[in-house]
Parts: sequence; C-alpha cells; structure tokens
Amino acid sequence: MKPGLLTYYLLAVFSMLFWGLTFVWFKIANNYYEPITIIFIRLILSSVFLFSFILAGKKNERIHREDYKWVALLALAQPFFYFLGESFGLKYVSSTISSSIIATIPLFSPLAAMWFTREKTSIYTWSGILVSFAGIIFMLVNPDLSLNAAPKGILLLFFAVFSAVVYSVIVKKLTHKYSALTIISRQNLIGAIYFLPLFLLVDLKGFLLVKPNTDLVMAMLQLAVFGSCLAYLFFIMAVARLGMVKANIFTNLIPVFTAVAAYFVLTETFTFQKIAGIALVVMGIVVSQTREIGQMIRRRSTLSQP
Repeated sequence: MKPGLLTYYLLAVFSMLFWGLTFVWFKIANNYYEPITIIFIRLILSSVFLFSFILAGKKNERIHREDYKWVALLALAQPFFYFLGESFGLKYVSSTISSSIIATIPLFSPLAAMWFTREKTSIYTWSGILVSFAGIIFMLVNPDLSLNAAPKGILLLFFAVFSAVVYSVIVKKLTHKYSALTIISRQNLIGAIYFLPLFLLVDLKGFLLVKPNTDLVMAMLQLAVFGSCLAYLFFIMAVARLGMVKANIFTNLIPVFTAVAAYFVLTETFTFQKIAGIALVVMGIVVSQTREIGQMIRRRSTLSQP
C-alpha cells in the first residue's frame, strides 16, 4: 500500500522542524568552531551514518554516468554554496531572523519551477506564498522600517536562498531516477570533498585548539543526524510526491520552529511581532494547500460512504 498524501505532508513538516532546529544547534557549535569546520564535520558525520545504513541494508544504487554532472552540481548548490551563505550569515544575524530569510525560498521556487520543470502553480499556492512572505517580512522589519539584522548577513543568507532554489530544480530531476537515500548520501560526501580544502587552509589550526565538550558534541551530532540526514531524506521524498513548489512552501515553517527553539534554548526574545509573523506564516501554509486538502477530504468522505 502506497503512503497517502498526509504522509508526505508530515515528512515535509518534520524536515522543516529539523532544519529549524539546526539554526539553534549551529549557534551552539559556533561558540567553539568556525562555520567551515562545523559544516565539514557535519557532512563527514552524516556521510558515515548514511553509507553505514546503505551497506547494512544493501541499498546501494549505481549513479549513471550521464548523471555525474547533475550530482556534482547538486552538491555544489547544496551543501557547498548553501551552507557557506547560511553559516556565515548566521555569524551576523540572529537564529530567528536567519531562518526567516531562508523561508523566502518558496517565493522564488515557483519561478524556477515554471522555467525549468514546467511545474504548474495554482492561485492557492501563490496566495499562500504571499501571506507567508508577509509574515516573514513582519518578523524581519521593525516598526520604523529598519532591519532587524546586519545587511552583510542578509546578503549572505539570500545567497543561500538562491542556492537552495537551484538545488530544488536539480533534485526534482534526480528523484525520477534515484531514491532519496542515494541522492543525499552522494550529495553530502561530495559536499565534504568540496569543503576539505577550505577546512585544511582556513580552519584546521583553530579546530585543533578546541577541546570538545558535551554541548559541542551533541550539537554536531544533531546537525549531522537530523539536519544533514533525516531532514534531507524527508524533504526529497516530499518533493518527489508533492512537487518542488508545494514542498518548498513548507520552508515557511522553519522560522516558526526556530523562534520557539531559540526562545527556550538561546533565550531569544519572543515578541508580539514574532507571534503575529508566525501566525501569518502558518496561515499561508494552510492557504497554499487548500486545494489539495479539500481533495483529500472529499476522497476520504467518498471512501467512507457505504
């Protein structure tokens, strides 16, 4: 029996929950390591976990030669370019604001989908995007129209957004041929190879000076297992079933999860402005999925009739 639509919605939500928490875990790890070190170790650990699972379950898939270039480009877009933008952006911007900027990915995804994948976008999807984006802007801009973050950090984070959109286009192409486990394992391993020269040239000395403690080890393990393994696996499964645009709309939930986690873990303030912004974000998600939710309810109603 194939999983129902609700299953893929839940996978999308859980992937965003894990990604939302990564902003908090990164802030903890950044107290000890520089961004490149965090990313490199995170990718190495996730690659070990993923390939161990592949070997244990005998789930290895061979990548066709004509797809080598796509897998290499996939890893270049994300994790390489994406993590450079996100991680260095987090040095200048709070966790909640950073995740709010990352959540603008759905605003650009429909344009990329129309140009590259010919994926259709309904009026419900566009309406949901606009409502959610309004909530993000509400969290990002002060009442006097000043920004809640440093411009340098904002630019770096928007570079990550662009990289994520490119990643979504390529991953949609690969989901027709390979499993999510195959895509993620190759992407993370190649990403680690991309980061290796930067780690050796820039961060190695600083890495050797740090004596890991429990907080650092837990943060790195959580980033690797939940952020670089499970979140990507769930997201690719959602993209394969829901499509690039609909799956990316759930990205708007990231600042919601980050804001709540940052309040409890990092003691970031939870203002009325953030609460109102979060409410708009959730409303936008619901609006964007109105058509699909209605169809699902009607199908269940029909099946339950005698």
